[in-house]
Amino acid sequence: MTTFVELTRFKVAPDQVEALLAARPAMVADFRADREGFVDARLVRLPDEEWLDIVEWRSAEDFAASRAKGANLPGIAAFFAAIAEVVADEQGTLTDPEGNQ
Repeated sequence: MTTFVELTRFKVAPDQVEALLAARPAMVADFRADREGFVDARLVRLPDEEWLDIVEWRSAEDFAASRAKGANLPGIAAFFAAIAEVVADEQGTLTDPEGNQ
């Protein structure tokens, strides 16, 4: 099975880090409840107030449908509100080096 991956690098002001982390569980729960094809999400803290959100989707179509919904639920809206700036947004296909896709 091929998994579609969304990679979003963003900045969070130091005074918003606590809000971002507090909102994360509700955001993931809202995605599980409302987003067809949502597989999993991982949040990585990077240097210089940057973060990387790695979100896996069953397909590119599922990702596109999710993106069209935007911040339609409170947990998602609270997480997005803590983001100061999106630095980069890329998508691709997850490929396991052992041959599982």
